[in-house]
Amino acid sequence: MHVEVNHLDKHFGTFHAVKDVSFSIKKGQLIGLLGPSGGGKTSILRMLAGLESPDYGDILFHGKKVNHLSPQERGIGFVFQSYALFKHMTVYENIAFGLKVKKVNKSFIQSRVMELVELTGLSGFEQRYPHQLSGGQRQRVAFARALAPEPQLLLLDEPFAAIDAKIRQELRSWLRELIERVGITSIFVTHDQDEAIEVADEIMIISQGQLEQKGTPWNIYQQPATPFVAKFIGESTLVDDASQLKGFDEAALPGTKALIRPEYIEIGSEHDFRILSATDKGIIKHLHFRGNQWLVEVEVGGHHLVTYHSLEKDNLEVGQEVRVLVHRAYLYNYEENWVAENRFKKDPLTVII
Repeated sequence: MHVEVNHLDKHFGTFHAVKDVSFSIKKGQLIGLLGPSGGGKTSILRMLAGLESPDYGDILFHGKKVNHLSPQERGIGFVFQSYALFKHMTVYENIAFGLKVKKVNKSFIQSRVMELVELTGLSGFEQRYPHQLSGGQRQRVAFARALAPEPQLLLLDEPFAAIDAKIRQELRSWLRELIERVGITSIFVTHDQDEAIEVADEIMIISQGQLEQKGTPWNIYQQPATPFVAKFIGESTLVDDASQLKGFDEAALPGTKALIRPEYIEIGSEHDFRILSATDKGIIKHLHFRGNQWLVEVEVGGHHLVTYHSLEKDNLEVGQEVRVLVHRAYLYNYEENWVAENRFKKDPLTVII
């Protein structure tokens, strides 16, 4: 299903939940709605489903306006974070429920349910009740039930929020494979960056009811469109005056601040850099062990920066002096925002130590 949303707006009393949101989704895409709690993600999802009505704006499926259609008429499958399974029904009965409501013949119901049982890895669990299943298995039942009536659009509201971390990681990969096999257009709400980046074809960043940016996880990470996106995605350090760092003279523009991601920063000894003159002196302030690497806090010219250091490299110590090379930074002010590269890397002959 091709989905198009034009100028969607929604109030709940005096609270402006969704503010002039527009986007389109291609058929078969898996889209992640990502953002902080209370930002408007679930409100958008519920309006797509027909569970809430927009105050203004249009929702189109395949070019047809569906604002006036009920959830049943829209061809929507909905998966909630709380599973919402019927406790008194078996796995088989839960999956078959939507088909029975539509009064589909029994032979089709049986073949469709067994097809989904196989697809979702629930073979052998057909006669169990929800309380006899793990959290991950219950969510698989919820997926199967949503898919049973062959919806045109699958909506998922934080589907893994109630599941522990290890199972959640396994279900991410499973969901990605399931959606690809079924080929259904899908939208899921999450506040988990890792989940969105790993699962989604594209991400829509929602904050304070507004669509901040839409794009692939890679493009959003590399080219954030707004300061909010740059701060929200990944880890970063805010620097009020990055012009004091070598190679970032343009940061001296009035009101300009910089966000610098850990992977944009390289630290080492003098012998580790081909262009030593492009580096600053720094002092190691703190070291945090992260399992496969160190998270290093380093002070450079009064600025507190954070970067990573591989376990395979030389050991570092608190108080140690190092050379610091900032490769790039996300700069923004009241008028514009852009990604700046360290200019001395391009033209090392202009550097004065």
